[in-house]
Amino acid sequence: MTDVDHLGDIATRFLSRRALLKGAAAVAAFAASPLGALTATPARAQGSASLTFTELPVAPKNDPDQYIAPGYRADVLIAWGDPILPGAPAFDPLAQTAAAQAGQFGFNCDFIGYLPLGEGASSTAQHLASRNSARGLLGVNHEAVKPHMMFPGLADSDAAFAAATAERVAVERAALGFSVIEVARTDGRWSVVVGSPFARRISAETPCAITGPARGHARMKTPADPAGEIVIGTFENCAGGVTPWGTFLSCEENIQNRFAGAPAKLPPEHAREAASAESLALRTKASWALFDTRFDVNLTPHEFNRFGWVVEIDPYDPAAMPKKRTALGRFRHEAATIVAKPGKPVVCYMGDDQNYQFVYKFVSARPYADGDPAANADILDDGTLYVARFRDDGSGEWLPLVHGTGPLTAENGFDDQGDVVIDVRRAAKLLGATETDRPEDIETDPITSRTYVAFTGGTDRKEPGPAMPRAPNERGHIVEILSPGTDGERDHTATGFAWDILLLAGHPRAEAASKGVYGPGTTDAGIFAYPDNLVFDPQGRLWIATDGGRQIGIADGLWACCITGPERATTRHFYASPTGAEVTGPCFTPDGETLFVSIQHPGDQTGSSFDNPTTRWPAPMDSALPPRPSVIVVTREGGGPIGS
Repeated sequence: MTDVDHLGDIATRFLSRRALLKGAAAVAAFAASPLGALTATPARAQGSASLTFTELPVAPKNDPDQYIAPGYRADVLIAWGDPILPGAPAFDPLAQTAAAQAGQFGFNCDFIGYLPLGEGASSTAQHLASRNSARGLLGVNHEAVKPHMMFPGLADSDAAFAAATAERVAVERAALGFSVIEVARTDGRWSVVVGSPFARRISAETPCAITGPARGHARMKTPADPAGEIVIGTFENCAGGVTPWGTFLSCEENIQNRFAGAPAKLPPEHAREAASAESLALRTKASWALFDTRFDVNLTPHEFNRFGWVVEIDPYDPAAMPKKRTALGRFRHEAATIVAKPGKPVVCYMGDDQNYQFVYKFVSARPYADGDPAANADILDDGTLYVARFRDDGSGEWLPLVHGTGPLTAENGFDDQGDVVIDVRRAAKLLGATETDRPEDIETDPITSRTYVAFTGGTDRKEPGPAMPRAPNERGHIVEILSPGTDGERDHTATGFAWDILLLAGHPRAEAASKGVYGPGTTDAGIFAYPDNLVFDPQGRLWIATDGGRQIGIADGLWACCITGPERATTRHFYASPTGAEVTGPCFTPDGETLFVSIQHPGDQTGSSFDNPTTRWPAPMDSALPPRPSVIVVTREGGGPIGS
């Protein structure tokens, strides 16, 4: 294997920016560096961030099995249909019912969060303080249904719509949402704790409370809920986050997939929103609307407004109602990650996963109370929502999305803050926020406090823009948000920031729009495309999960990346998924010795179906089972931290 090429022609854009920021000397240093687009970063405060595992070779995109770096295990922990609630039956793919699925692990697992269970602990605070890495709760999102991969006799999505029945749709609604399971490690092996009192299934049938500025808003009221305070269900749950007060944040993303409507009959509020929100009227084959008028926008126009939020779930209290935190805005949420420091406001970073959409953050009005979960219970209901504006000179600002600010007034359809959070995409565009290339996960380095945004790519982009260096941006990239104060303590509440490019995904020998740019020492096995989910391990190394690697002929998987020192932006291949699968939701235990990963929609590719799949993973030898989305658990042979 040979080292990859460097920045090449793309460097010109950043050379100009560096000259403005740092003078002519910076240009010379930039040109001489192994990767000109990257600024120097301070040494880490603890330990070594070097990646010492043996790299996994390139894995072909059509292999029916998974692969892991030498010296590691990747075991299936739980799969779609496995029972998790008492009395739930074993999975029977040929006799699925909504009642059975309501007690079973859902379909297309995505985000994973881990929270510890302390031995003898009797409160959330005690559980959190234990930092137990051998027993805990996993919260797992269930993003989307694929009927032709779930049920026999369906060739593709069009056939699925034509053959839709009320019972099949009920199964789909039960298969989405969120699962909470208890897991434990015994003799080095992980398993699900059967009969756990914490086990829970939240679905499209689960009541959720509306909180924040949209609670009780006129546009949230429906015939079934005239008060506008309780929503039935959550679905299309993609990425998310874990709070330090012991809850999971589950993000509703592509909710428009479940709604239908005739374009000529759209109510005014949705017609006005369509230009910035890709109106649900484009979804004329949404089968749920065939059996439930809630999902027909022409008949129940406000129901659509009740989805697209961040949902907070308390896993330590299975009776607690999930809460839709409307202060965080309504859009195609892909992440909701928390930065919390004692005595300071909580900051929540979020991305909107669609071309030309925006990066957001929320800053709470109240300070974070360390060690007191009850004091933080509703901290996400009151604060200021911001949207990012990136500038070409490497600076940026956070623009407040506050009613009455600039164009956010009644003249533009914003009568109050409820209107702003319901139509936050339109508000962000009016403020002049930067349109970006599908911002997905956003994570903050626990050591340097810098924040990283995965932009999965924007093939529709015609011109480069601030922080968006390629047009079209076919393979995606990762942006680093710094300052104020590039050294020492970073103020996440500040309204100004600086940004830089960590790396550009793609093949290093491709044409400019797809050209990958990595750190020194990155091999052909270390290249990837379409960065999606991110996670930091306890040593501060960035792990990157991908969705779309097959576009450059490789399997989607996991790559580890150093972000400081001489190995900055050097990436190393760790895991490859089975054919047709997307890798999502990587999550470490506090000790860094276990890595949980979701493997979503294995076998879902052209020509594949329940009856004739391209893989039957995770049970390749069982011809009676279809491929099943699953959570795997990765450990090191003989124990020890992952990646070292």
